[in-house]
Amino acid sequence: MRKSFLFLAVFFISILAWSQNLPENYRRAQVQLNSGSYWEAMNSFKEYVSVEKYGNLANYAAFHGAQAALGANQPNQAIDFLEPLTSRNWDKGEEAKYLLATAYFQNSQALQGLKEVSQLQDEEIKRKSQNLIYEFLIKQSPDFLIRNLREFQELSGYTAALSSVLNSKSVLSSEERALYYELQGIGELSGSSKIKDEVLDIVVILPFTDGRSGEISPSSFTYELFEGIRFGVNQLKREGKRVNLISFDSKRDLNHLQNILKEPAVKRADVIVGPIYLEESDLVSAFAENAKIPFIHPLSNLGERFQDKQYSYLFRPSAENIVDGIVQNLKSQRWGKRVAIGYSISSRDEKMNAFLKEKLTKEGFRIVDSQPLNPRNAASFLADLGVRPGRDSANLKVDQVIMLSDDPAIAQSTLSLIESVTTSLPILVMDSWLGFNFANFEMLEDQNFYFISNNSPALDKEAMIAFKTDFYNKNLVFPSMNAVLGKELIFWLSSNLSPSFGFDLRRSLNQQQFQQGNITWGFNFLNSNSNNYVPVFGFEYGELKPLTNQ
Repeated sequence: MRKSFLFLAVFFISILAWSQNLPENYRRAQVQLNSGSYWEAMNSFKEYVSVEKYGNLANYAAFHGAQAALGANQPNQAIDFLEPLTSRNWDKGEEAKYLLATAYFQNSQALQGLKEVSQLQDEEIKRKSQNLIYEFLIKQSPDFLIRNLREFQELSGYTAALSSVLNSKSVLSSEERALYYELQGIGELSGSSKIKDEVLDIVVILPFTDGRSGEISPSSFTYELFEGIRFGVNQLKREGKRVNLISFDSKRDLNHLQNILKEPAVKRADVIVGPIYLEESDLVSAFAENAKIPFIHPLSNLGERFQDKQYSYLFRPSAENIVDGIVQNLKSQRWGKRVAIGYSISSRDEKMNAFLKEKLTKEGFRIVDSQPLNPRNAASFLADLGVRPGRDSANLKVDQVIMLSDDPAIAQSTLSLIESVTTSLPILVMDSWLGFNFANFEMLEDQNFYFISNNSPALDKEAMIAFKTDFYNKNLVFPSMNAVLGKELIFWLSSNLSPSFGFDLRRSLNQQQFQQGNITWGFNFLNSNSNNYVPVFGFEYGELKPLTNQ
């Protein structure tokens, strides 16, 4: 039990902490790269490319510097970053070669690009490189492709490009015609020549800056969310899926946001993720309904304004979804009918308190107390219910307590009291409490805390462990909880937005009542614009387990 719980605690502590060893200017360069400030990122990474001075960090700096250079349409500088890197013994050497090939192609050095692809050893990257070859070579002349066919005929992307180029010509020479018919007889070509044109276009609109300072903080929740989204998209690309990610900074400026919505990329999107704040999300929701493009709010639980919408969704459960999950679980446990509710003054928690009182009363429960909480009164709230030193359960005024808050100060005050008394009173709290580094639930004499899901991570899943490791290897920091949500959001979208359903999100969601998550516990969007799957977790032999099957 102790080992499993310690893993849980270490995980949450690690994902909430930024690495202290990463230079601040390097982190800023990463932010610039991910937010599309390619010129600034390119110049910032140059400071760290010395292996003698920065060791392995120099390899990452060169790789990311090349990405920035390509984004800035400076392939010659990308080549300068990458050429020394490909000769080093580095664990991402194959990825560097692939990026160097991309730079050569963009710099009109097609032969050098083809030679780099020919040297690739990793099978997954080799397969991905065939689409890269095809996209660049279909712009080449037939003479070039025919002249170099013998050297690169083993590359399926090359032969597919040659076939397409010849097919597009209205008049073929005798040599070209003979070669064209010969290519049609190559077994692998028929599949390769039909390059998939069904691309999942994802547009992300987030308030990265406030429009005044122009500074993006690496620790901001919007940037952390975008990190997870970007990671998820890159993973899809590695798996061979056609996906395109474009991001915009809303700057918390409605006039600026209206201009963003006029962008051709937004109008062509298959899905729009974000923005976050009320006025912005309402504007994008109205646009999405008119354009018939799914709009996903990635973090909010306030979804009542989307209930009558066809194309607007919450990725997380609505306040009412969460309340339904709580009520269902309380009914299944039969702890008793007396309930006390404490809640923070946030809009979500106030709404949930009102919903809970109404729905619990209808189910025959009695609300003993209901009051707003703050760090000063959280302990006294419980003490007034009979949770005091020297008291036993017979003197309690309630059978269960529900505390609706994500405030760590309220959690800390509550835990300080519970650690000083002996009580088995069931206390239901939001799953965010699991992430507070001062919370050691295993040390409590009674395992009486229960955690209300809000797209909860499944910490023991192999996929979660792999994500945490891969994220660290790429970014030199562990993923935050917002990054976890961003990664899972992309998994959910890619699972439900596919060519087979014509990128029709609603149709796909209605095909299944429950969908297993990748790094969370799962989803249920059947006939709903928000996640209906809201289990309540308790500890069982040191592991989180749902109390009931929903």
